[in-house]
Order: sequence, then structure tokens, then C-alpha cells
Amino acid sequence: MLTDDAGTTEVNDNGGDLRVVPGAAFAELAVTDIHPNRKQPRQVFDEDELAELAFSVKELGVLQPIVVRPSRDGGPEAYELVMGERRWRAVQAAGMSTIPAIVRETADDELLRDALLENLHRAQLNPLEEAAAYQQLMEEFGATQEQLSERIGRSRPQISNTLRLLRLPALVQRRVAAGVLSSGHARALLALPDPAEMERLAQRIVAEGLSVRATEEAVALSDGLKRQSTRRKAPSTRHDDRLGYIADAFSDKLDTSVKIQLGARKGKMTIEFASVEDLNRIIDVLDPKLDSES
Repeated sequence: MLTDDAGTTEVNDNGGDLRVVPGAAFAELAVTDIHPNRKQPRQVFDEDELAELAFSVKELGVLQPIVVRPSRDGGPEAYELVMGERRWRAVQAAGMSTIPAIVRETADDELLRDALLENLHRAQLNPLEEAAAYQQLMEEFGATQEQLSERIGRSRPQISNTLRLLRLPALVQRRVAAGVLSSGHARALLALPDPAEMERLAQRIVAEGLSVRATEEAVALSDGLKRQSTRRKAPSTRHDDRLGYIADAFSDKLDTSVKIQLGARKGKMTIEFASVEDLNRIIDVLDPKLDSES
């Protein structure tokens, strides 16, 4: 890349024609003029990996520029990181004072998305960081799981399953974030209704080195024992548990609130929708043919 008054100039793969990228400029920036992305979804940086990267940077230099935007928070630093925090940290660890960067305007709604995508593509987020980033994007920009799926290229069920990890007790979440428990272990634990049971089984997983399959069997065994102890309970209690499970399953599938009520002679299912467009989306999920025929 070459610096150009109109923007950053890129070389095509064939080494030929140059083209200008509007709104972007290449610069060698002082590391002290840059502050981290305030929406950075990644919270854990492996010290050993950073040390290896710092050694590589010292020997070979920074092979890929970081991406920054002009800072908007009024602080002493002139730029805010969009992508490349590991490289920025490694350069400082290597004792270097400057780093190559692409400076470009980036809107607030793109800041978290870009940082999230970079980490997802490099497989550098733990499952809890990924879930928290999804939740933050949805809350800050009023996006549904379907809209988030379209923006970041992840399937809606994948996003839904990842978001479910936020329902884990804090103790279990910390173990997932630290890599002590895998996302497979975490999803198995979510089948337990009681947070205290989740914590007890999580301790067993760590102490006994249980596999995901063994964890699923332990959850099933726990559920079986509970069913045995509650056989004499009123049928309505069992119905309520089953209906709650079905309502949750429909809520996940339709990406909206679903309620099921059972009366003495008949029941009622309520599916919430925000607009006619949202209703059409739900209809399409339930039966695509029905939407096309209307």
C-alpha cells in the first residue's frame, strides 16, 4: 500500500493497476497515540501467545497493518483501534514505538461488528466473549437474532445456542471463559433446571475429567432420578414443565416470545410479533409455502 492524498492505494493481486480506497489512509502511528477499542469483545489475551507474537514482530516487523479510526472520546489518544489489538499489544511488548496502520472512518455500529468478525475469523474469542458480543450488538442496535445472523454471517441457531450460555451461573461461566469447560460441556449443563445442580456437575467435570458425552449422560441420569422422585406429583406439574420446555423451543426457533397456557378443556399458544414484516418472517419459518401462497 502507498499513501495517497485521496485515500489508501491498493495493489491488485496481479501486481498491476493501483486503485484508491476512499476514506482510508495509511500511516505509521505512535503506539501511545492509540487506545483500545472500547467495544472490544475479546477480554482475555493469552500471555504466551502475545510473547510469541512480540518475538515475531521484533524479527519480521508488523506484516499486517492494524485498523484505527479517529478517536471520538476526547481523550489524549488521537486514534481508537478497530482491528488488531493483539498486534498493537505485541508491538509495545517488543519495545517498538510505532506501528503501521490504516486510518479510516468507522461508525459506532460497525465498531463492535468489525472487532467481533476479526476475532471470529481468527477463532480468538472464548464462547462467553462471543455470547456477550452478540448480546451487546442486539441491545445497542435493537437487532433481532435473525438480523444479527445476516450482518455477521452466522446462522441464527448458532447465535441462539451461543446466547444461551449467558444463562449459566457465574461460577460456570468463569470456567467456560477460562477454557476449563468447553462449550459442549456448557450446553449439556444448560439442560439442568437448577443453577446449583449446574455448579455441582461442573465441579465433577473438572475433578473427574468428564467428556461431553459423559456429562450428557450425567444430566440424563439426574433427570431420570428426579422423575422417579416426582412420580406421585400432580399431573399438572409435569404438564407445566413439558409446556415450558415446548414454549422455550418455539421461542428459540421463531426468535420471539412464545407462551403456552393449558386450561381445563383447551389450551392456547401465543406468539408475539413486532410488525407485519416480523409476522411474515415467523410464517416463513413455520411454513415457507404458506408465505409464498398468500
